[in-house]
Amino acid sequence: MTVSAASSATTATTTTSSSSTSSSSSLTSSDFLSLLVSELQNQDPLNATSTTDFINQLTSYANFTQQQSINSNMSSLASSFSSLVTLNSVNYIGHTVEAKTDTSTLSNGSATFGYSLSSAASNVSISISDSSGNVVYTGTGTGNSGSNSFTWDGKDSSGNQLSDGGQYTISVTATDSAGNSVLNYTTVTGTVTGIDTSTSTPSLTVNGVAVSAANILGVTS
Repeated sequence: MTVSAASSATTATTTTSSSSTSSSSSLTSSDFLSLLVSELQNQDPLNATSTTDFINQLTSYANFTQQQSINSNMSSLASSFSSLVTLNSVNYIGHTVEAKTDTSTLSNGSATFGYSLSSAASNVSISISDSSGNVVYTGTGTGNSGSNSFTWDGKDSSGNQLSDGGQYTISVTATDSAGNSVLNYTTVTGTVTGIDTSTSTPSLTVNGVAVSAANILGVTS
């Protein structure tokens, strides 16, 4: 097809294209088909589009339409999956769960954390920080291979009892005799009191802290 023929096709569809782009910035299936029809109406009879080129264009149109359908179906599937995750998350409410996270709320003067070690540790250091990132407590913990538990009594390094309701984060450093880190992850255990669906991935409220449903390790009661 010559340049002049392509220009004619473009001119003939200016009104259609302008009307479409005024309502949407993306090319629709109807726009795509209109371009093909306009090309046939305005092509140079002495230099018509070859059969091979036209078949390729029709194939592109078919692929374009199919892609639009796939995108629509994927969007619908994602929406359904999100609803399913939310529905499943509701089942956690009222149950005590263990989840991978490092933050908990100080309640009744204490907060209990857990941590997992890939092998026995020679040294385990623990620090607790408040919501502003200030370290309020430092100490040591057990170094057993597997699950370990640490209950903080809510007192800072000076022995002052901190008020309930604050959120505190644990940091664990665990090394073996060679100085290699053996820490897998930290956990908290608490009752699920609610679900937050404001984001694409619903989260559970555990000890007053948002925890992704994907980080739930198990239900203890």
